[in-house]
Amino acid sequence: MSEFSDPDKNIARLQLKDGMSVADFGAGTGYNSVAASRRIGARGKVYAIEVQKELLIKLRATAAREHCNNIEVVWGNLDSSGGSRLRDESIDAVIISNVLFQAEMKDVMVAEAVRVLKVGGKILLVEWADSFGNLGPKAEHIVRESVAREYFEAAGMRFVEGFDAGAHHYADIFIKETNSKQ
Repeated sequence: MSEFSDPDKNIARLQLKDGMSVADFGAGTGYNSVAASRRIGARGKVYAIEVQKELLIKLRATAAREHCNNIEVVWGNLDSSGGSRLRDESIDAVIISNVLFQAEMKDVMVAEAVRVLKVGGKILLVEWADSFGNLGPKAEHIVRESVAREYFEAAGMRFVEGFDAGAHHYADIFIKETNSKQ
């Protein structure tokens, strides 16, 4: 996957600092979790959230192999409100990489990310820009960048920047400027 989109390069754009808390929504096997873990140091915490139970085992193994003791693997269903199992406004940054296209309830996933994010926190969205053979989603499942931005802006996030995240991906960063309970 990293030949298409480089997790280290993408995560660097979040400007994570030592001691921050990060949620990796749809963490998969942990590429983004590991990249975030290294940036936030031992005092920080990455919550690697995944719904596929077989991937939870791989996630734990990846964290151990990479000596990332600050990664906590969490089973969570991001298609439901509260599905991340994280507290309201407890997270400094949320990563949503290559999972928005899979969400049955895209607006619910976005709302969940906003719910757990602190005011001033950022969301990094990395998503497929096109269908690339059998590696990417089918063309009808692609979430165009303009549509993705609409989801996040409708949930109260402000678009900060977009950037090229690889040959077949786009990336956007959003910031939370107000308390979600307003």
